Amino acid sequence: MAYSTAENLIRHVTLRQMQIFEAVVRLGGYTRAAEALHLSQPTISMQVKKLSETIGLPLLERVGSCPHTTAMGDEVYASAQNILSSMMALGESAATLDGVVKGPLRLAVITTAKYFMPHLLGEFISQYPEVKPILKVTNRSRVLERLKSNEDDLLIMGQVPVGLDVEAHPFVDNELVVVASTRHPLTQCSNITLEQLSKERFLVRESGSGTRLAVDRLFAEQGLEIQPYMDLGSSEAIKQAVMAGLGISVLSRHNLRLELAGNHIAVLDVAGFPLFYRWYAVHLKDKKLSLVSRTFLDFLLQQGKNMMQPGL
Repeated sequence: MAYSTAENLIRHVTLRQMQIFEAVVRLGGYTRAAEALHLSQPTISMQVKKLSETIGLPLLERVGSCPHTTAMGDEVYASAQNILSSMMALGESAATLDGVVKGPLRLAVITTAKYFMPHLLGEFISQYPEVKPILKVTNRSRVLERLKSNEDDLLIMGQVPVGLDVEAHPFVDNELVVVASTRHPLTQCSNITLEQLSKERFLVRESGSGTRLAVDRLFAEQGLEIQPYMDLGSSEAIKQAVMAGLGISVLSRHNLRLELAGNHIAVLDVAGFPLFYRWYAVHLKDKKLSLVSRTFLDFLLQQGKNMMQPGL
């Protein structure tokens, strides 16, 4: 029995293949799609190849180091987005009608938020045990990429992105302080000026991090500039370097609970510090939040500050 092209596609194209192809195009390559879907890169390549063979036309072509969609690839990508969006909406409608807060909760947080987000998430899961959290901790630039490609339900960051149409919900204070080794001479000083500070060996995060942007802005307002002594990729690395006496830095107080309690690191008395910012829960403005993500957002807004009280 002969089947039409449409019938052949219905019989042989799988939802998983559409999901994989959509991820490859949206994320700009096989490697990122494999990471996002928790599959091997050969599996991703094989499924895209099978989808192309079933349709009978090439869907991707390589230009330079990145795959680009063909004319048919554009059609398949648009169809895949519509299908996956409909399936997601169907699942969310079922969950809403069921009235039970359950299912996946996809969160991406910048590295410095990893010290307090698990506490908030743990409290939320204790109230809604059928929620399955998926937590991605990464740097600010990668979080922004994930936001643009709509990979997560909510993103937690300290600086609201500029140039993106987003909704940003502040939920807890982010206090930035200047820290040094307990053996540093400045621990004996008070009301240290920014000019004095600018002459010290500064340990900084990578360019583009929220903390570095805030500090650079403060010094620039005073006509000063920090000359980084070391550029380190994480707050944990900076803490270790500070305690070793390699220099001073600016960190979120949320990241320093154990070090301050154990007197392993000192907060300096600096004019203009601490800097107070907010942590934000962010999503694209036109994104329709699921029941789970709406409930978690409400939880952050209502209980976030209480969860950050000492001893919690």
